[in-house]
Amino acid sequence: MRTQQSTKSVATAVIFLLAFMALLSGTAALKESVTIDEIAHIGAGVSYLQKLDLRLNVEHPPLAKALAAVPLMLRGVHVDYSHVSWTFSGKGVNEFLGEWVFGHWFLMRWNDAHATVLWARAPMLLITLLLGLAIYGFGSQLGGIWGGLLCLNVYASMPAFLTFGPLVITDVVVTLFWILAVGQLPEMWRSPTGRTVVRYGLILAGAFLSKFSSGLLFFVFVGFALSLRWRSVPEQPTERGARRAWRRRGWRNLAKATLWAALFVYIFYFVFSWKQPTNSFSLIPHFPASPLLRRLLMPLWLYLGGVALFAVSAGSRPTYILGHAYSHGVWFYFPTLFVLKSPLAFLLLLLLAIVLAVILKRRFHAPQSAIPAGKELEWRALWVSLVVYLAACMLNRLNLSIRHFLVALACIVLFLAPLPRMLQSLRDLNWHGSRAGTYATIALAAACLITAVWTYPNYLPFLNALGLGRPGYLLVNDSNIDWNQALPQVEDFVQQHGLGRILLDEYGFSEPTAYVPQAQLWSCQEAQPSDAGQWAVVSAASIADGHNCRWLVQYRHQVLAGGSMYAFQLPQAIPAPGTAGGPPLPQAYRYMGGFSGMGDPTSMFLNCIRDPQQLQPTLDRMQALAAAAAQKKSKSANVERQD
Repeated sequence: MRTQQSTKSVATAVIFLLAFMALLSGTAALKESVTIDEIAHIGAGVSYLQKLDLRLNVEHPPLAKALAAVPLMLRGVHVDYSHVSWTFSGKGVNEFLGEWVFGHWFLMRWNDAHATVLWARAPMLLITLLLGLAIYGFGSQLGGIWGGLLCLNVYASMPAFLTFGPLVITDVVVTLFWILAVGQLPEMWRSPTGRTVVRYGLILAGAFLSKFSSGLLFFVFVGFALSLRWRSVPEQPTERGARRAWRRRGWRNLAKATLWAALFVYIFYFVFSWKQPTNSFSLIPHFPASPLLRRLLMPLWLYLGGVALFAVSAGSRPTYILGHAYSHGVWFYFPTLFVLKSPLAFLLLLLLAIVLAVILKRRFHAPQSAIPAGKELEWRALWVSLVVYLAACMLNRLNLSIRHFLVALACIVLFLAPLPRMLQSLRDLNWHGSRAGTYATIALAAACLITAVWTYPNYLPFLNALGLGRPGYLLVNDSNIDWNQALPQVEDFVQQHGLGRILLDEYGFSEPTAYVPQAQLWSCQEAQPSDAGQWAVVSAASIADGHNCRWLVQYRHQVLAGGSMYAFQLPQAIPAPGTAGGPPLPQAYRYMGGFSGMGDPTSMFLNCIRDPQQLQPTLDRMQALAAAAAQKKSKSANVERQD
């Protein structure tokens, strides 16, 4: 009877935490406008299901977008596939420009933006809750029921997951499959059944169909196997021949699972590219069997092409962190984001776990009892996967957002799982500080929940007290502070002040009038004398990074959406550019994402959105500018070699 009551209590706690997360995350998402990447993702996902054509957004695998499109298909959304944004996007690299125009028209012109975004986010919220269940399950294996509940408590209250979970992006989906893949990895060494191997292949396929960075799992497999040579675990055979056979069995099962994953990925791409034109295979000459050959090769062509694009796009680009702009990515970008954008209570829990582990090891010389017997392989897989992902993040020079760190963040949360067992071990050893440690753990876990409630609904710009009260725009950039999600709060400001017009410098490139009908798009670094005296709302990501607009902060302003946007009342006379209190000179302009050499990307995309016939001329200009820049770089390199 007591066991049944305990099981019901645990189930109640799990349901409460997931419901807590669903309530906060889901209702916060209801208050937000469509974010930048969702513009391309939602429209692309619908086209996958309706047209069985993967031409849009090939830089990301299709699974997350297709899942988000399911409720939209059931609702019967409208799409005009005769529109130039669709026909233009079927040619080579055109989709990189056309997908944004197609996505904007799909959301803002052909359908109701509010309802469409709401229904597209519903499957993403469900996946976020499934990730919570996966973290609870993995945490329970590593630290018992209390360890699992502690991990779920921290996950369900983490601002990064609360804000990005419901969005139609790839990061939370790949995190789910990463955690499942790491948690099930040891099974490949435990004489699994054929069904288990197939199931693992399905998990790997889910990861590969979610984000191309999931290929890092292969480095996890290698690191995991090498770690077993470096330091054995109790489950590992001690006799040399048996140990060799055990290792070979693991590699053999991994190879089988990978082949199953490749088959599942191929089938997915084959089905959803069934009606996509195969004219991209210009290298295959026309002969009677060529149409069939092209169709069979299409999935491989699309996936490997996406991987190649991912590799190219993952190169270095300008970034901004801690008040400094860099012309390239920096190794400390993600560690800094982790420290600033994690709740202090979570960081203190990690510190407490480290201190207790050291006490157990150094003072009591206790064995590694915090991990249950038989789960050492799971613990090994977890920390190896974290090391691999951390190394990739620190070596990578594409520094954009904490959302790219969600896999590592989920793994770090799981490192709290042994904490309750360590406290129990210290109590059994009659350590005088064990009771204080227990109370501290409970208090910090509760503080995580309180932080989530206190921050609601502005999770995206969340920064903890380690920012020392400095404005977020001086510390972080991009979707760490604003992702154009706060337009409804801009409209609230307009209504409260009875404004007939508002100047808007958004961090995005879509027409905002679906959310703010009074908005007039404006660049804060190109302010004109005619703008004097008006109210202007500027994205926090544009003040110091996306644009050069710190000149505004000396004037009367109001913080919106928890620091995502700022409303400024412009002075009655705007000083001349380059003078004190005035906007910058053109040579000091900054553009979103460090975009340079081609003008303002916001204006470029808006021009195409307003007049889709400008897609081809815009692409031609971009290619000409890129060619000129490459030629200039080549000439400079030649001069340097001659010198």
